[in-house]
Amino acid sequence: MKITLLTGKTFDIARKSGIDLEVINSPKARRLSIKIDTKKQKPVLIVPKFCSSQRALAFVKKNQAWIEERMRMLVPRKDFEDGEKITLAGQEVVITHCPERHLGAELNEGRLNVSGDKIFLSRRVKDFIKEYAQHFLYELSIKKAQKIACKLNRVVIKDTKTRWGSCSSLNNINYSWRIMLAPMEVIDYLVAHEVAHLKYPNHQKEFWDCVADLCPDVGKGRAWLKQNGEKLNRYA
Repeated sequence: MKITLLTGKTFDIARKSGIDLEVINSPKARRLSIKIDTKKQKPVLIVPKFCSSQRALAFVKKNQAWIEERMRMLVPRKDFEDGEKITLAGQEVVITHCPERHLGAELNEGRLNVSGDKIFLSRRVKDFIKEYAQHFLYELSIKKAQKIACKLNRVVIKDTKTRWGSCSSLNNINYSWRIMLAPMEVIDYLVAHEVAHLKYPNHQKEFWDCVADLCPDVGKGRAWLKQNGEKLNRYA
């Protein structure tokens, strides 16, 4: 991205640094920072107001080794494919392309039948999982919320990669649709974690005691998500 200077000329940080990065000029930012956008698969430079282009370039070069290391750690993005075996809410499902049908996507006896042109298969699988997650995670969240006598307003399924779930002060819970691809004990842990936030908005001992009451095997779910979470994020 090019930055326009006060002289009217432009300064291309990506070209000057030799790194394919996105530049965001943020008037709210207090300092220069770099993050890795896992969805776009590229580094992002946050530039505060009144920061010179030369200073921004020097910052990128100083952190070049860190950027390259983090980019190497990224899991390549992946589409869903015909014949692929996935885990959906703890159950093994085989994605099956059925071009002759006209049903969108339908789950039937361990097979996720997807109709239409093959180029739309991955998108239709994703749409199906998001819709499935809406009902499945809402029901599971409601059951756990009732156990601790808390009100759950609504569940929203999002396309996030940086957070698996979140709970708002309005008693709304957000989940990433990709969590549906994890083992059931992991899903159960995440739901317990977010539901517990309905009662405890912090991470004090009372919160973790509540999570343990809602999900007996907390450690296993947390450990799996920490070790394997990036594998779920490879799906576009």
